[in-house]
Amino acid sequence: MIKRNYYDLLGIDRTASREEVKRSYHRLAHQFHPDKNPGNATAEEHFKRITEAYHVLQDGKKRAAYDRFGASASRMGFDGFAPPEDSFSGSGGDFFDDLFGEIFEDLFRGKRPGQRKARGANLRYNLEVSLEEAAFGAEREVKVPRMTVCSVCRGSRCHPGTGPVICPTCKGHGSLQAQRGFFRVDRTCGNCRGEGGIILQPCSKCRGKGRLKTIRLIKLNIPKGADEGTRLRLNGEGEMGSNGGLAGDLYVVISMKNHPVFTRRGNDIYCEVPIPFSEALMGAEIEVPTLKGKARIRVPAGVTSGKVFTLKNQGMPILQRSGRGDQKVTIRVEVASKAQKETARTAG
Repeated sequence: MIKRNYYDLLGIDRTASREEVKRSYHRLAHQFHPDKNPGNATAEEHFKRITEAYHVLQDGKKRAAYDRFGASASRMGFDGFAPPEDSFSGSGGDFFDDLFGEIFEDLFRGKRPGQRKARGANLRYNLEVSLEEAAFGAEREVKVPRMTVCSVCRGSRCHPGTGPVICPTCKGHGSLQAQRGFFRVDRTCGNCRGEGGIILQPCSKCRGKGRLKTIRLIKLNIPKGADEGTRLRLNGEGEMGSNGGLAGDLYVVISMKNHPVFTRRGNDIYCEVPIPFSEALMGAEIEVPTLKGKARIRVPAGVTSGKVFTLKNQGMPILQRSGRGDQKVTIRVEVASKAQKETARTAG
């Protein structure tokens, strides 16, 4: 007859610490687990009960309620005291999966690392663009080196018409088991590296790697307002995944070329315009460069070198927003000749 007292079920005293509860449960779970006792209904039932006991005695509040009221605590309204009625109905109940998964994830399931899907690596591509491309947007084609599926073996890594054979070391399991006290520990098979199979005739094109380095031509749009350090993300354009995993992403990182006329600071652009001494003295309407072509501004008489004029909304577009920055035009007065200085003195 299966014991119902939680302490008796785990073979511990009421003063047992959480570590003692855990240690006792590990030992009994290993002994009565259904995988160890196929077809044994008594062992399965006992395993359910010790798991229930562990669930309660490891939780301070539930344990205190149990010590005071016994198993009737769940009927008296102590929220969360006991697992749902159907928690143990079958080997795949939510309660069992959550609890057992935490403690025995690698103990009984024997996962094969080589068979897990793995997402491909992300790639980075540095792209230098001109100020005009960043100002008006542009379409560019870039050549990105990356690993792709071998066209001959289609990723199988085997010579066409052949396949891997079962690893003789691990018998196809991908892992080897070692007994350590009461526990069974799985470790990755070193012969097949966890894959369970060995390739005797590797593909001659990819040399058994299943992947080849290729150059992919990718079209991308440079957004208006892109600046130094702007990152463009292209989903799925990175390295291919393994074992059917998703491909990584490609990150294109923008850098700006130096411009012969303009300097950029944020969304504003700056330039210098030289004017003759005579125009600075008398005033004039002068022509200045902009990103969209030429513009004219009025320079007042007596303007001095270093004077800054602002052309509103003639700067860079604001990335992913409306509006533009400004253009700042700095006047540089050319050095006057002796005759010009004399003329200015006479005029004054």
